[in-house]
Amino acid sequence: MTTIDVLLFDLGGVLVEFSGVQDVAPLLREKLSEAEILEHWRHCPHTWQYGNGKLSRQEFGERFVRDWDLNVSPQVFLREFRTWSKRLLPGAAELLAALQSRFRLAALSNSNELHWERNTHDLGIIGYFEFAISSHQIGIHKPDTAAYLIALERLGVPPQAVMFFDDTPTNVEAAKALGIHAFQVEGVKGVRARLIEEGLLQANSV
Repeated sequence: MTTIDVLLFDLGGVLVEFSGVQDVAPLLREKLSEAEILEHWRHCPHTWQYGNGKLSRQEFGERFVRDWDLNVSPQVFLREFRTWSKRLLPGAAELLAALQSRFRLAALSNSNELHWERNTHDLGIIGYFEFAISSHQIGIHKPDTAAYLIALERLGVPPQAVMFFDDTPTNVEAAKALGIHAFQVEGVKGVRARLIEEGLLQANSV
C-alpha cells in the first residue's frame, strides 16, 4: 500500500451522532413508521437542496414544515433541526487527538448550514482537522466525483495517499473509483478497528 498521509472523514454516523429520524417523529401531525420516515427523508428534495446551499435557512424551514406536515412553526422546527447533530460519538475526540501527530486529518461531509454551525461552534470537532468541507459550501454532495476531487485538490496529494471513512456504501464506492483507500465504517469503533487492521494504529494506543 502507498504510504497513507491523510485520513479523510465523513462526520455523521462516523464521528458525530445524528438522529433525524427519531427527532422528526414527534413533530409529525400524522404518525409515520420509522421505515416511512426514512423513505420520505431519502426522497425529500428540500434536505438535498439545503445541503447543497440552494435554499436559505428560512426557505428550507418553510418547505420542510409544509411538505412533512409538521405541528410546529418553521422557526421552532429550525431550532430543533439544528440539534439533530447531537454530539461527538464516544471516543471520537480521543481518537482524533491521537491521530493528529501522525497524519493530516480532514473532513468531507454531506451537511448543511445549521448542522455545520452545530458541528463547528457547539461540538468543536472541526478544530481537529486541517480543513473540513461541507456539501453546502461547495454545492455538491457525495457521491459526486467532484466532491472528492475538490478535497484532493485542497490536500495536494494523490488519491492513493488518502484513507477515507464513511458510513454510506455509495460514498465509499465513489471514493474507491478514484483510487482512494475507502472503507465503510459505523462509528468510532469502526474507524478504530479499520485503522488497526490496516496497520495504522496500535490496538492499545487509544
